[in-house]
Amino acid sequence: MKTIIKKGSLLLIALVSSIGGAAIYKNFFENPNYSQVSNYNQPASFASYRTPSGSPVDFTAAAENTVSTVVHVKTTYERKAANLNPLFDPFGGFFYGQPQQMPKQQASGSGVIISNDGYIVTNNHVVDGADDVEVTMDDKRTFSAKVIGTDPSTDLALLKVEEKGLPFAAYGNSDNVKVGEWVLAVGNPFNLTSTVTAGIVSAKARNIHILDNPNLPSIESFIQTDAAVNPGNSGGALVNTNGELIGINSAIASNTGSYSGYSFAIPVNIVKKVVSDLLEYGAVQRGFIGVSIRDIDADFAKEKNINKLDGVYINGLTKGGAASVAGLKEGDIITKINGVPVNSSPELQELVGRFHPGDKINITLVRDEKIKEFAVVLRNKEGNTAVIKNETEVVNSLGATLELVNKADLKKLGISGGVKIKQLSSGKLRSAGIKDGFVITGIDNKQIESVGDVTSYLQNKKGGVLIEGIYPNGMRAYYGFGM
Repeated sequence: MKTIIKKGSLLLIALVSSIGGAAIYKNFFENPNYSQVSNYNQPASFASYRTPSGSPVDFTAAAENTVSTVVHVKTTYERKAANLNPLFDPFGGFFYGQPQQMPKQQASGSGVIISNDGYIVTNNHVVDGADDVEVTMDDKRTFSAKVIGTDPSTDLALLKVEEKGLPFAAYGNSDNVKVGEWVLAVGNPFNLTSTVTAGIVSAKARNIHILDNPNLPSIESFIQTDAAVNPGNSGGALVNTNGELIGINSAIASNTGSYSGYSFAIPVNIVKKVVSDLLEYGAVQRGFIGVSIRDIDADFAKEKNINKLDGVYINGLTKGGAASVAGLKEGDIITKINGVPVNSSPELQELVGRFHPGDKINITLVRDEKIKEFAVVLRNKEGNTAVIKNETEVVNSLGATLELVNKADLKKLGISGGVKIKQLSSGKLRSAGIKDGFVITGIDNKQIESVGDVTSYLQNKKGGVLIEGIYPNGMRAYYGFGM
């Protein structure tokens, strides 16, 4: 009996299912009100990115071409400490006034070979103050490197190793880089050599205020990407999918010190200018318009009754500067440099920073809602068009105003010559602990008789520097820092 009931139940269920299925088919597939369901025939594909041509993005060629051109940069620092007061000398003043040797410190970063005869670009902060610089190639060969020149304003440095026939990166054009395009970051994060990461360009002309220095006219117009960059990647390559160098990786935005979303690279068009100047002049020749500028946002536009948000607003002019001489005025809005649109301060600084003092540029601006054009001859930071020599760069890096010691003070201090620090600002001397009024009498055991002696001794100096001298109260002291 149970078997008969069970079979009857199954037959009943089958009959109901058949009737229900027929009803569903009738309503959903034959009823014209629902016919669009059956007509959905859009092409579907797996969720992998493909280029418009249909071929998948392939990073292998770019990676292979770049890895051999990126080197591991290792630096060694030898620190010296000065005891200026025997009360703070744990040895009871036995070492008072004598430099004490501190344990050597080591750091590392990355660099990019840019010529087959051994020129390498890296970040200034990778080699700043280093006593020794060593580079290791992708094929494990190791060379001692010489620092040819540095540019703290852009955080770039140029190195040289004595070797021929090296693989080198081909320059791209950072002006052609587009937001959203794929890029590769190649470097040595955490001492992990030859590491490649991929991402896209997130933004251009980004200013993150990492190079801010009141004594240096910094240029920040970074390419922002989401390619993973970590400590050790600094100085490494940012390349496009063709393997062309479009930037030098320099910084990350992070609350922890490690990568957390965004990285920043110096555009290669800035790199080319800096490298060229360092090779030709020994110092970067940078042209200045002679204006203070600010970006235009909605609130500022309302305050100044500006109709459009395009361009960069001139807040002020340097007296006798290039802009003032050319006829620009406070309140003008710069919209183009040599025909290239500018909509932010970093964009303007990057474009102008590619030119030398004495170069003429065409500036398009808006004044009283009218478009005007001006030819502006750029000047150097000293207000003329002459070549800036390395001596000026040395004094700027020291961060001090220097003057000769007068005869009365020489006699009072019992010295034959020296250079007095009249005023200190941010720089190597202040960082080393030197105070205003200190008289420099020697550098690396060489006697100092004039300001020219200071610059001539230091302009080509690389590595550690020992400064000796005396304070107005007669207290002698030694200081050490790196160039």
